[in-house]
Amino acid sequence: MICEDLMRDLDAYVDRELDAGSASAVRDHLTGCIDCRQRVAEREALGRLIRSTPYYSAPDRLRARVSAQAMRSTTIRRMVPLAAAAMLLVSIGGGIALMRLTASRRADSAAATFASVAMVPMVDEVVDGHVRSLMGDHLFDVRSTDQHTVKPWFLGKLDFSPPVVDLASIGFPLVGGRLDYLGARPVAALVYQRQKHTINVFVFPDRDSSGTIAVRSVRGFHVRHWTRGGMSFWAVSDLNDAELTEFARALQAS
Repeated sequence: MICEDLMRDLDAYVDRELDAGSASAVRDHLTGCIDCRQRVAEREALGRLIRSTPYYSAPDRLRARVSAQAMRSTTIRRMVPLAAAAMLLVSIGGGIALMRLTASRRADSAAATFASVAMVPMVDEVVDGHVRSLMGDHLFDVRSTDQHTVKPWFLGKLDFSPPVVDLASIGFPLVGGRLDYLGARPVAALVYQRQKHTINVFVFPDRDSSGTIAVRSVRGFHVRHWTRGGMSFWAVSDLNDAELTEFARALQAS
């Protein structure tokens, strides 16, 4: 696949409408093309913005006016223009609201907080962080297979101490870590390897005490989430479901 092919399939890939073979070809191309990864990230960000836009219903006065006119109409030909006019008014109102919302978000983006993550599902933030880490040299701040080197590196950089373990004995070696962000909050990102597959584990404090491993798949990436010891863990990778589940269970039990 070349860049021109990806641009042709970009919308279908982001909307998860491609067949398995085509989606796999796109992911293979994204692995080696920074420009196309950026295009995908931008298109996904635009989709999330549109999905988070509130729905504006027609005012009661407009509804009453359209209803009264429709009742007085005697033919379908007269009803069609009235309905079209109502839809046009609603569309114009919604467009104005969207423009104002977009302008407001741009002005407030610099002051965004971790609470704003509620506007976008956390799983999307996690997948975006994983994809972003694979672009260029963003994967490591500290590169080491020694957990006693990786864990102390976070001291002074975070207001919590993330648990760090090495799972090399079962085929999931620790290879490093970095400081990352979910929303506007700094989190620890631990990096593990399974053959040629990278696994990112995002860690941050969480009061939820549920130990159940939640399973999700988003845009061709598999995600596992659980909480333990006051910490929230999000593991994400293009590794197959079975192996990522094995990894998550081993990390949870460690």
